Amino acid sequence: MKTLYLECFSGISGDMTVGALLDLGADEARLREALASLPIQGFEIQISRIKKSGLDACDFDVILDAEHENHDHDMEYLYGASHEHSDTHEHTFDHSHSVHTHEHHPHEHRGLVEILDILDHTQLTDRARATANRIFTILGEAEAKAHGTTLEEVHFHEVGAVDSIVDIVSAAVCLDSLDVQEVVVPVLYEGCGTVRCQHGVLPVPVPAVSNIAAAQHLKLHITGLPGEFVTPTGAAIVAAIRTSDTLPEQFTIEHIGLGAGKRCYEGASGLLRAMLIR
Repeated sequence: MKTLYLECFSGISGDMTVGALLDLGADEARLREALASLPIQGFEIQISRIKKSGLDACDFDVILDAEHENHDHDMEYLYGASHEHSDTHEHTFDHSHSVHTHEHHPHEHRGLVEILDILDHTQLTDRARATANRIFTILGEAEAKAHGTTLEEVHFHEVGAVDSIVDIVSAAVCLDSLDVQEVVVPVLYEGCGTVRCQHGVLPVPVPAVSNIAAAQHLKLHITGLPGEFVTPTGAAIVAAIRTSDTLPEQFTIEHIGLGAGKRCYEGASGLLRAMLIR
């Protein structure tokens, strides 16, 4: 039985998850085939090796065309013009976040029914589709609670946009490719402070993350470091796939994967470490 351990010491996001799973050995060809079948346009993916905090890691990047580009993961926008990068990584955005957006760049708004219909028309295994459906449903419930509406009426903003759909589908496909049966996630390390979004300035953890943690009984550890380390998409992925929050007393490590985030925070590596353990 394969057991996956996600060590979220620097938070978790959609792209970090996909990068870590690819680094563990998830089938890139199968992923590209699944994404090619998505009935949405305006994106391509780039998978590369980068140095993050001095370590070699896999970078999964969703590149949007001009029509779909949302410019919504810019560090200066999220945290103010005074924000200084502590890492030399050239990217400064995180494609898995579900609430941030520039107000002058409207997003595609899709409801849960529309998103599930997209998944139904994508070439996925039953297990990958079920995982993606669960991630979106958990995220929808959290957003509905945050905005005081129902699951049927909530419309996903950035989660309904192309890049977030790609992140979630990719995570589901990679997990299926690795044939993981158990997933251990003891705790999510989160930052503090505030972050700007389309609704104004929100506290960290943002409402969707707090709602997911409450509803799904996820353990949070607030590091005291300024910044948002756990995105709603990352929290929803953990909630959908976690089977335990307790590691075995002893285990051996069979494989290690490192997924790189796009954000640069002082005192945080910006890496998600995934391990296949026995």
